[in-house]
Amino acid sequence: MLQTVVSTALPVQERLAIRKHRLTPASGDTAGLPRLCVVTGTHGDELEGQYVCYALQQRIQAAPEHLTGIVDIYPALNPLGIDTISRGIPMFDLDMNRIFPGTSNGPAAEYLASELMKDLHGASCAVDLHASNIFLREVPQVRLNENNADRLLPFARLLNTDFIWVHANATVLESTLAYSLNAAGVPTLVVEMGIGLRLTPSYGGQLTDGLLALMARLGIWSGEIPEIRVPAESSDGEVVLLSAEVPGMFLPAVPHGVQVQRGQLIGEIVDVLRGQPVQQITAPADGWLFTLREYPACYAGSVVARLMLGGAVF
Repeated sequence: MLQTVVSTALPVQERLAIRKHRLTPASGDTAGLPRLCVVTGTHGDELEGQYVCYALQQRIQAAPEHLTGIVDIYPALNPLGIDTISRGIPMFDLDMNRIFPGTSNGPAAEYLASELMKDLHGASCAVDLHASNIFLREVPQVRLNENNADRLLPFARLLNTDFIWVHANATVLESTLAYSLNAAGVPTLVVEMGIGLRLTPSYGGQLTDGLLALMARLGIWSGEIPEIRVPAESSDGEVVLLSAEVPGMFLPAVPHGVQVQRGQLIGEIVDVLRGQPVQQITAPADGWLFTLREYPACYAGSVVARLMLGGAVF
């Protein structure tokens, strides 16, 4: 069932509408059933979650008799951003993931956030899907606030991602959707994968398998579950950030998602005007390359790669 969650007036007799697709058992009786909410499109330049919304619905619709709970799919929390290829809400010049939980009597963007919070309230679990930006490519990963890690890790381990990254509380913004939902009692997982403005179907399919496993744990799915990988798990202290020291073009020397050894060349930054390399970027320790720069142009301080020390476990 297609439903409009919230809408508000726009100039020139138009309306901004945020919609969802609710999938329910064939019986139609939903009283007391567990509910999973899959949300994405908060940032208009992140499209990886769009594919997951499509793939998950395809899997459910292929075997509707196995659906034993409610699945709410919100493919575009920021429809104007997606339509205009803008990260934020274009008319308001706002990052939508910085205005939650919103307020019902505030400006339009905060009103939208408030109404979304009301609609998501009471869910058994929510999964907030993000892509990386246009500069960096990420392996499929769950990112958790350390304050919620004990409660959320059992769910996160089901999502079939490569990596679970537990962040220190100081690095988590309280105005995000995931923080606000967790504070309101809705267990919410943030997934990041791929790259901005692109789709990576292999990553989307991998996560769809994980969502089915999560649905089974919640009592929402009785069908067959694919084998789920065991993710690597890490805290902030086990992650090393590698940055450019000089401007130039980054040329990777290794593919994304591989194990590297201490001293191994990850890539180099070159000066195209003089035709010379200006910085070699090497692994400071043995580790697993879970982030790699995709956009070649760099400035001093630009992120080039992230390593998990020790490496992945799968």
